[in-house]
Amino acid sequence: MPTYGIEEEVFITEPERPTFDSFYYLARLLAKDPGFYYTHSAHNFARGKDLKQGWVSGVEISTGVHKDVESLADDLAERRAELASVTSGLIVPMGHLINYDASTNTCAIHIHIGNVEDKRRLYGNLIHFLPVLPLFTANSPMVKGRYFGQSYRMFKSFAIGPIKSDWAVRFQDVILSKRLGTIELRVCDTCWDMNRIRLLLRAVRAIAELNETLDPNVEQYNRLRSEICRIGIIDETSGLIDELKSIVDFPVEALMHTASDDVRDLYEKEGLLAAYSAMDDGYRNGVFEPRPVEKRQQADIIKGTFGFLAYFVPRLPYYAWKGFKEQA
Repeated sequence: MPTYGIEEEVFITEPERPTFDSFYYLARLLAKDPGFYYTHSAHNFARGKDLKQGWVSGVEISTGVHKDVESLADDLAERRAELASVTSGLIVPMGHLINYDASTNTCAIHIHIGNVEDKRRLYGNLIHFLPVLPLFTANSPMVKGRYFGQSYRMFKSFAIGPIKSDWAVRFQDVILSKRLGTIELRVCDTCWDMNRIRLLLRAVRAIAELNETLDPNVEQYNRLRSEICRIGIIDETSGLIDELKSIVDFPVEALMHTASDDVRDLYEKEGLLAAYSAMDDGYRNGVFEPRPVEKRQQADIIKGTFGFLAYFVPRLPYYAWKGFKEQA
């Protein structure tokens, strides 16, 4: 029977930019349960030319391993509540920030599927449905305040990309994880809406339980990928909706009207802080509603430095081991 796990990245902003204080929040999270969060949390950094826009990127939490996707979603909801309980900044779960243009500063939800009898078949079957799976949580419609489409992160992020001939190459949409030995679906944006995440997980479970081998159609996916990032459902891929519905029930509206559409509408009507505060509210309380936010621009250097020393430095050995396993 397949097993499932999630790594989820989110931005923490104060209030418009990722904050150095996120190290302090992770230090508090680590203190709540050191045995778990030493290996089930992380902090990411921007790279290269994107450093001009700031070096702080998203934070990451991960679940345990589950045999059932419903208990997996419950676990993720519990981990979210624990992160929210130690964080006073805005938790912004989206693939790419509205006011940035930074391909190395992105956030995703990665789904791992393990204990699979035929990994090659699962890998190919997931690729078969890649034109529609990201739309369950597509949530990065803007770049530098301009509308892009369904997922700028999927279009531009350095950490994913078209399918390559080697399934173990890390930075593509679905891979064989060298570190965990799982099939890892990396293409999906992070999203505040747990209902959307549950729909995505049920679709992944249905694909993992298929006993037939589908045509991955890699050439077509790679050729249409840019258009899918911008438009979502296109003529060439619309038939996949009925094909997916034949193995798992879900509301088609979830793919036709995405979280990106909601964020774009709110941003264009009420502005940046309204959009960020609504996603924070959705993450914490399950309601996508904006709220007033104090516009403090400066991080607390003392608090951030304490967090860096208390969280990042003690975890350097784990970072080194993790990097070695992923490159081995």
